Amino acid sequence: MIGVACALEYLHHGYSVSMAHCDLKPSNVLLDDDMVAHVSDFGIAKLLGVGESIAQTRTIATFGYIAPEYGLEGLVSTKCDVYSYGIMLMETFTRTKPTDARFDGGLSLKCWVVDALPNAIVQVLDANLLTQDIEHNSAKVQCVSSLMQLALKCSADSPEERMIMKDVLVSIKKIRLRSRAADSVFALLFGMLSLYLFCLFYFISVGLSPT
Repeated sequence: MIGVACALEYLHHGYSVSMAHCDLKPSNVLLDDDMVAHVSDFGIAKLLGVGESIAQTRTIATFGYIAPEYGLEGLVSTKCDVYSYGIMLMETFTRTKPTDARFDGGLSLKCWVVDALPNAIVQVLDANLLTQDIEHNSAKVQCVSSLMQLALKCSADSPEERMIMKDVLVSIKKIRLRSRAADSVFALLFGMLSLYLFCLFYFISVGLSPT
């Protein structure tokens, strides 16, 4: 998802004229041989002129990923991509599409995630991301919880309340750094425990007291 964030940050802020992709969804993200994500299908993308932040369009994007102002009024901006990115983040880590059959009668992917935060996120987290190691799972759950909070900020109903992609990219990189640091600490503790147990068994085997 960092690759997608980098691509959107470039489209939105990398040139004097911003571009809104307008149809960001999983099927429009391709992975190369190194599992690096690339945003594709710019068929309905919109160029925003200098000083222009919103454009009008009659082209409708994909249901479930489309921002409210885009679907209801045809108003397109870079904040529409931010909204779609937030929905994609939720889908990626819950392995649940926003169009899933369970989301009817007022329930939505966003509401489902909101209800799970902050203490029940494991109930919506993709079970394949978890292992039998409780401590390691705890670090993963904290990471995903941070990502879901970021996703909700991206997918706020009001475009004014959404983050810009520059800030989204900074936030997601910080979350990745914290996750890697947690993994490093876990690996260090596991190594120390393994060394302690090895020494303990050695002392026992030669008849010495570990103290």
